[in-house]
Amino acid sequence: MSTYAFKAIDPLGQHAKGEVDAESKQSVADQLKAKGLIVLDIAEKGRASKDIELPFLNRIKLGDLAILTRQLATMVSSGMTILRALYVLEAQTENKKLSEELVEVRKDVEAGLPLSDALERHPKTFNPLFVAMTRAGETGGVLEDSLLRIADQLEKEESLRRQVKAAMAYPTVILTFAMAVMLGMVAFIVPVFAGVFEELGDAKLPAMTSFVMGISGVVTGYWYLLLLGTAGSVFAFIKWKKTPKGRGVWQRTLLRLPFKIGDIFQKVALARWSRTFSALMGAGVPLLAAIDITSQTAGNVVVEEAMANVTTSVKAGGTIAQPLMESPVFPSMVGHMVKVGEETGALTTMLTKIGDFYEDQVEASVKALTSILEPVMIVLVGGIVGFIVISMYLPLFSVYDQIQ
Repeated sequence: MSTYAFKAIDPLGQHAKGEVDAESKQSVADQLKAKGLIVLDIAEKGRASKDIELPFLNRIKLGDLAILTRQLATMVSSGMTILRALYVLEAQTENKKLSEELVEVRKDVEAGLPLSDALERHPKTFNPLFVAMTRAGETGGVLEDSLLRIADQLEKEESLRRQVKAAMAYPTVILTFAMAVMLGMVAFIVPVFAGVFEELGDAKLPAMTSFVMGISGVVTGYWYLLLLGTAGSVFAFIKWKKTPKGRGVWQRTLLRLPFKIGDIFQKVALARWSRTFSALMGAGVPLLAAIDITSQTAGNVVVEEAMANVTTSVKAGGTIAQPLMESPVFPSMVGHMVKVGEETGALTTMLTKIGDFYEDQVEASVKALTSILEPVMIVLVGGIVGFIVISMYLPLFSVYDQIQ
């Protein structure tokens, strides 16, 4: 039997702590729950934690945030106070980083801040969309509905991200395999042929062979420089992509990628835009604020520019649809559906339909991408291997012709 230190909350919301002798943590938890206490923490005395913390593995995922939001909505709907719900969530949330964020949010709420203001102090976890919809729910007395909308939005966003990763996984794996095959051949097979060619004397090698031999010499003789150069290039690219200019160029490039990859990125951007805009409008967020937040969370420079034009149009008494029709990233169908929504007073419904349509399109496009890329990748890998093999055998064919 061991001694465990615990922290808990009683039914009145007061903190309680102490020590209990028990067989296990579960036994301690059962005893505390039987007394009506909400368990916050249980630790065995005299034993240090053996958990190894790796920050990059403990990041807050959208799925974790969606589950948390849905749980909070359930607790609020059952009549539990926000403060008590936060105590419960911080105790049962498995993601340590998210639990730490909740502790800070709970302390701010205890100090008298509204939930939305407390969340706003943690922008890396709770984005403007999350904060604005929470604030709208607090103002309108429909916090539960707003939280459920947020959870739905987070789940849709996670689904879109998964589909984008799935779309890029296949070509990435094949290209990596192709590079590995090429490097393996020029590093281990080509040098064997190089020894054979040296025995041929001063015979002039074909251009293809000389080219491959040159690459082999660089790979085998200066591999450390190649590694440093590759690492430096990747680091420089990541830094450049984070700059405003680099971000704009990169995101426009993604929209122009061949083999329907650019189309997938466009459809993902449209699905995210319509879902975000629809969720904000449905939660009762004012129009200009909804446009601004949609722009901030769009994740695409072209969409952000279009939303800036929408803001200008609305402030001048114009429509939302007209700037969208003039933007290259929005198909005419989107502009016309938004226009109909504005004219009929059903803008939220139209935006939801647009989101549904493009989410289905993303799923179908990801499936089609695999069938398009498969033959292309086979030809690519075969072409690389064939080029190297032919370049190595060309001198041997020349020698054979001379013997004949």
